[in-house]
Amino acid sequence: MKASEEEYRLNFFIKNDFKRKICKSCKTPFWTRDEKKEYCSDIPCTDYYFFDINIKSKPLTVKEAREKFLSFFEKRGHTRIPPKPVLARWREDLYLTIASIVDFQPHVTSGLVPPPANPLVVSQPSIRLEDIDNVGITFGRHLTTFEMAAHHAFNYPDHYVYWKDETTAYATEFFTKELGIPEEELNFKESWWEGGGNAGPCLEVTVGGLELATLVFMQYKITDNGNYTPLKLKIVDTGYGVERIAWVTQKTPSAFHAIYGNLVYKFFNKIGVAYIDETLLKVASRFAGKIDPDNPDTIKIHRQMVSKELGIDIKAVEEELDRAAKVFQILDHTKTIMLMLADGLVPSNSGEGYLGRLVIRRALKVLRLLKSDVRLYELVKEQIDFWKEDFPQVLKNKDYILDAVELEQQRFEKILEKVPSIASTLARKSEITTEDLIQVYDSNGIPPDLLEEELKKKSVKFELPRNFYALVAKRHQTSTIKSAYDKVKLPKDMLEYITALQPTEKLYYKDQYMRSFEGKVLGVYKNYLILDKTTFYPEGGGQLGDTGLIIDEKSSKRYEVIDTQKVNDVIVHILKEEPSTIKVGDNVRGEINWERRYRLMRHHTVTHVILAAAKKVLGEHVWQAGAEKTPEKGRLDITHHKTLTEEEVKLIENYANSVISDRRQVKPLEMNRMEAEMKYGVSIYEGGVPNSATIRLLEIKDWDIESCGGTHVSNTSEIGAVKIINVERIQDGVIRLEYVGGPALVDYIRETEAKIVEASKIIGSSPDQLTSRLRRLLNEIEEKNNLIIQYRRIIETELLNNLKPYEINGNKIYIIEGLGDEEENKEILRKLTSTDNTIAISISDNRLQIATSKNMRIDKIVEELLKGGGKGGGKGTFANVILNSKKSKEEIIEIVRKSL
Repeated sequence: MKASEEEYRLNFFIKNDFKRKICKSCKTPFWTRDEKKEYCSDIPCTDYYFFDINIKSKPLTVKEAREKFLSFFEKRGHTRIPPKPVLARWREDLYLTIASIVDFQPHVTSGLVPPPANPLVVSQPSIRLEDIDNVGITFGRHLTTFEMAAHHAFNYPDHYVYWKDETTAYATEFFTKELGIPEEELNFKESWWEGGGNAGPCLEVTVGGLELATLVFMQYKITDNGNYTPLKLKIVDTGYGVERIAWVTQKTPSAFHAIYGNLVYKFFNKIGVAYIDETLLKVASRFAGKIDPDNPDTIKIHRQMVSKELGIDIKAVEEELDRAAKVFQILDHTKTIMLMLADGLVPSNSGEGYLGRLVIRRALKVLRLLKSDVRLYELVKEQIDFWKEDFPQVLKNKDYILDAVELEQQRFEKILEKVPSIASTLARKSEITTEDLIQVYDSNGIPPDLLEEELKKKSVKFELPRNFYALVAKRHQTSTIKSAYDKVKLPKDMLEYITALQPTEKLYYKDQYMRSFEGKVLGVYKNYLILDKTTFYPEGGGQLGDTGLIIDEKSSKRYEVIDTQKVNDVIVHILKEEPSTIKVGDNVRGEINWERRYRLMRHHTVTHVILAAAKKVLGEHVWQAGAEKTPEKGRLDITHHKTLTEEEVKLIENYANSVISDRRQVKPLEMNRMEAEMKYGVSIYEGGVPNSATIRLLEIKDWDIESCGGTHVSNTSEIGAVKIINVERIQDGVIRLEYVGGPALVDYIRETEAKIVEASKIIGSSPDQLTSRLRRLLNEIEEKNNLIIQYRRIIETELLNNLKPYEINGNKIYIIEGLGDEEENKEILRKLTSTDNTIAISISDNRLQIATSKNMRIDKIVEELLKGGGKGGGKGTFANVILNSKKSKEEIIEIVRKSL
């Protein structure tokens, strides 16, 4: 969609003598006060010429640029709010925070909840990976991590704040008065913006070839079918580049020098590559606007321009700038890695963890291409020291960040051992496609750049996609949102029946200890029953739905409730049988299975206790990845980068039991979601993101608070105690904890005691002497095993000395009969086939073990043996075969003769 010219013809422009011009190069309209200007002052229409503009502002660091922006808008009535994490955990469709407006999508932008302030100003660290392959090549135009300073205004139908004219006036004042950019150098380029399901016209603010800000006027929602519908709100969504503001005032050789200062020189030194001449860099930056990374020819043209300008050999220019670009990539990527991990990302093979691992592995790949032996964590540590005042969370989580990075490097180095074998497999293909390379990366984590050298050795040609990492990131940067209907266990016809029914009153929230109630029947469909109110809790948040009884008050007939489900706000009781005596309008009585419910309540509350304990022991990166509460036990899946030690498990258990013994109050709270986020942070969404203006929080006093719709005990002491009964790594980056509390703990102790008694009886011991008896048994077994090994050696020596081979066409065939020890058989077969042209076969009834020397093909022998019927196979030099019928030694020798 493209907006009409009137959308951009602002009173501010007319009153302040701005002229609308058409760029001579890109044909895009733009507004300027310089009547002679012919170009929009954006790349590639012009070079970077901001180096030559007389800007009155002193050179600003990133920190100073951020503060100048925030203070400017704060003085003009905007409330400063803190930024959100770079992991967009308040959203279910997006993993990374890619812009400041993401902080308010979808709940504020849709009008569901008010913003935390109106108007407001924020500087939001953001991460975008779609340009990751371009970083460094353009000397700072592309970054994976950047700060988007923004002021936002939310205009409601009954409350106007400000709109286009005021927004443009603010931008003009900030750039000309605060930064001292000459007004004639300021340009507003007409454009259109779309993102996060919203859209609107925008103005790109350009100065000297550099885009410094984008002023978006969000006024449309993009529907699922691609149409544009007007929003109830009209939202001012601006984005000022903090790093670019620093660059335009400092005029450094590249944006990286403006962002990182002396860290640039430190990185060159630590990585172990020579620094680049700054004159060369500055000329390269000036012409960088000509580079279109998607078109390699433009990179060649750029290098030629630099070579000509400085009179330097083109090859020297290419080598120097390529080296600089790689170091700049490491600078950029290590900051991104630091921010991701500091905000809780755990590298893995899925979700946000996949994106974090992708950036880490790209950084490791670049270090490898630079032939550097520096450990990646050493460079990340430098970033932490550099940014610790700007982002306090990086210092707070320093130990985890460095530990996770080093572990990822160790894993990457181990993966690289597979490169030769993966390259050999790929080399068999007639054509290697981008899809093949992506599949190899997804399955094995091997970057295509590092396969290239191996494939060249095999004379295999393939085209290395320049934007490989962007392609991979794009496939993994979003998540599919499941609708309420996707999450319930009800048939489609039942879902359609529910749509006409009113919401159910949730009595379990009024009193979580209520065991019975009376309600009116609103719907009966097959064995599904809907009432106007209920104390039956429906399955959700990992807690199972309640069971119990529904009693027809007219006939006194009792119907068993086997499950409870919810669709939106309608609660469905699933009965064991169709209620023949109940119809719409009847009054019924409900009774929940209280013992079962109370067990679920205890396990649900202790799940919150253990999650907070895990964070305390392991670090703030721990995030709930799943949970289930049953009457028998609780289960919590947490994100963590390595297997838990026994000591860590014990500490988590101890902390949890300490909180239980401390009799802490457990209480639900209802709060406006934006107020809750501002007060407690986005960790309240550990268990999921509710789609409502008001959210229900569960607070365990001085221990934990998070959004939760489940039922809970009112005091931790009701849990009694908790025991972690199982810990396992269920997938990359996810650890599963299973535990029991309350009566389930007693059940577990009884079952464990019974197993101990049974084991004691088996070994002829009493329970209190079980350990010492087991030790004696193990010692005895070890002695017998040593004796068996000695006997094996004797048998082996005797057999090898006396065994005579059959000779077939220069090949030796050994046959062993009747040995029942499979491991001993394998060892003997291995020794017999240590010389060339040897086959050894062990026969035990109709089962055969076959071994060959390395210069022979075992598959031909197996194939010939199976012609008479049977099954089996093998690889390398060893195979197992089971024949349909037993064969004599002579018959087997004859079969082998045929195979040879």
